[in-house]
Amino acid sequence: MSWQKFGIRPDLVERVKFKMKNPATKDRVKALLDGVTKFDLQDRNKVKRLVKSSAKVLGEPLTDLQEEQLVNFVIAQKIDPKSTLHLIKLWAMFR
Repeated sequence: MSWQKFGIRPDLVERVKFKMKNPATKDRVKALLDGVTKFDLQDRNKVKRLVKSSAKVLGEPLTDLQEEQLVNFVIAQKIDPKSTLHLIKLWAMFR
């Protein structure tokens, strides 16, 4: 499933990709996601908190609609952060 099907704007994705190239920002986001499990990524409230926190770290103000689109996208992916295959799939989606 593509992120575009969830209504996520390409300009937002490009800005986030650019900001994630900064090693300090990337480390802050990694630290925020450290210890997150696949069960956490299926919990709407936890995902919403992670999206808000990540947006704050990246300096990306999100509207309620954008936030909801991102939460829906993450939950629909059924991501297992311990699975290399899942991580490769996500990487390929955003490269």
